[in-house]
Amino acid sequence: MVVPRRKPSRKGSMADVPKSLLEAIADLEKLFIVDQDKLKQITDHFIGELEKGLDHEGANIPMNPTWVMGFPTGDEQGTFLALDMGGTNLRVCEIMLPEEKGEFDIIQSKYRMPEELKTGNAEELWEYVADCLQQFIEYHHEDEDLGALPLGFTFSYPATQDYIDHGVLQRWTKGFDIDGVEGHDVVEQFEAVLKKRNLPITVAALVNDTIGTLIASAYTDPAMKIGCIFGTGCNSAYMENCGSIPKLKHLNLPEDTPMAINCEYGAFDNEHVVLPRTPYDVTIDENSPRPGQQAFEKMIAGLYLGEIFRLVLVDLHENKNLIFEKQDISKLKKPYTLDASFLSLIEEDPFENLSETRDLFESMLNIQATKPECELARRLAELIGTRAARLSACGVAAICRKKNIESCHVGADGSVFNKYPHFKARGAQALREILDWPKGKRDPIVLSSSEDGSGVGAALIAALTIKRVKQGNTVGVRDPEHYEKCMG
Repeated sequence: MVVPRRKPSRKGSMADVPKSLLEAIADLEKLFIVDQDKLKQITDHFIGELEKGLDHEGANIPMNPTWVMGFPTGDEQGTFLALDMGGTNLRVCEIMLPEEKGEFDIIQSKYRMPEELKTGNAEELWEYVADCLQQFIEYHHEDEDLGALPLGFTFSYPATQDYIDHGVLQRWTKGFDIDGVEGHDVVEQFEAVLKKRNLPITVAALVNDTIGTLIASAYTDPAMKIGCIFGTGCNSAYMENCGSIPKLKHLNLPEDTPMAINCEYGAFDNEHVVLPRTPYDVTIDENSPRPGQQAFEKMIAGLYLGEIFRLVLVDLHENKNLIFEKQDISKLKKPYTLDASFLSLIEEDPFENLSETRDLFESMLNIQATKPECELARRLAELIGTRAARLSACGVAAICRKKNIESCHVGADGSVFNKYPHFKARGAQALREILDWPKGKRDPIVLSSSEDGSGVGAALIAALTIKRVKQGNTVGVRDPEHYEKCMG
């Protein structure tokens, strides 16, 4: 008799898990599983909140007009700088748009955003950003006369834009709390530092990363209608007709004029009407720099997934005495000591004995986890990751229903979407449940990766803006003369 070799299993086995832990897992499932009816309820509420944001200022979801007025044609040309200031990294890119339709070349450098900067002051922030930009230019263009390089500035935080080359920060997100920036025009602050350093750069457009993802995705794929970010934070963007934006009515723009909308829907349900928050979500909100803000983001974004996981484990140890008996969990008790990658590694453990998970607990937290404790950790990671993916689908579904979009591609960027195991598949399954697609047929709305799209998008938006200013269309441009230096 030939005994077949046992293949590694991703599912593990609950056979040796004691009843107390099985009951704890069942309780966690009640807290974290979001069923189809709840997804639909959340999506219904979401649509109403999107409408409020288009109607008036001060709504939970700001629905910020961006003055990006149309998709690229694929014929854009030139050399552009792009600066991408995200929650974790600062990227500086140089992007060449050649004659070939829909093509681009890119060189880039990445710089870490120092933690101390995130709670510093405005001057420290802009000096650091300008320093990175200057290093990039000196390295790639030493002793060259560059003229005035147009720059698309990807600023991934909620900003009110009366013009495309202007943006007043509404509030910091993603754990930032820098003094002296909220309520101020970030372009003006940044340009003052550039001028002081005599850098040959013209800020042609201030761009949100989600808008950049939308435009970059549409540059290579005409079926793209929505851009999303699922990373340190979360957000979506899409193209709206000006006639459907009541708060812009006073500008008398043609009703069929397209306007890219930066939803900033991380703030969805700040009033806690519909989202299924757990006690752990409440703790995260209360201990965050901005309690009461970004309710949706705090349940699905990469910045918070590891912290939700950590809080559950600490609770199970300290208050319920169910795991890590007589062990020192001091490393686990440090807030934000775990990030989403910890959960990813647990979900990706291919071995039935969960040896990689056990090694992870030992190396990172100095905890000797038993097999049943690893099984619980595995199920908890699945629950948190699945909830994030399913909730993220509600925002996409809400935009599709509001715009009557029955078929399109959705370009998504961000570390959680691109790297977290099964996130894309779980989000797609949730879309099927919300929108009641027939089983066995190809999904009409498809989430696809748009990795590093925000930098290319910023360059394209700078190109589109310069092009329309050249043509005499200065709607949403603060100072048309500002562009003369980089028109060529």
